Amino acid sequence: MILRRRRDDDLDRCVEALRLVHHADRYPMKWPRDPRAWLSRADAAWVAEDEAGRIVGHVAVREGRPAELCRLFVVPEARRSPGSTGRALVDQVRAWAAERGCGLTLEVVDEHRSAAIAFYEATGWRHTHTTTADWTGPDGEPVRLRHYEG
Repeated sequence: MILRRRRDDDLDRCVEALRLVHHADRYPMKWPRDPRAWLSRADAAWVAEDEAGRIVGHVAVREGRPAELCRLFVVPEARRSPGSTGRALVDQVRAWAAERGCGLTLEVVDEHRSAAIAFYEATGWRHTHTTTADWTGPDGEPVRLRHYEG
């Protein structure tokens, strides 16, 4: 696996990887009208590529104090593989934040038996509180968000 900064010419392949994740996991909960723009709303982003050059993972960060990890996804076929794509992407953002001397936060949809929640908690993120999002789910239902520090 190769981990590197995302380039503008990666966005179409990132959208295709995101589509695979959305079909498997409903992430994002609502498919964005413009997925390229949705992925681009970040100050820095990285991709993971497999040996064939396919994008198999993505993570972004929004600058701030603390910074926010966002847009993390790994295609189903690359999960639980040696070298943990998801863990490598999170470690990249942690290194980025450490270089800048800032902490990290993230928000995760609060779903029962969520693989995302299990992943973040297993990688050392600490749940701080839960809120109701200012947006709704696909059927108009309120969405609860778990907030983490990492």
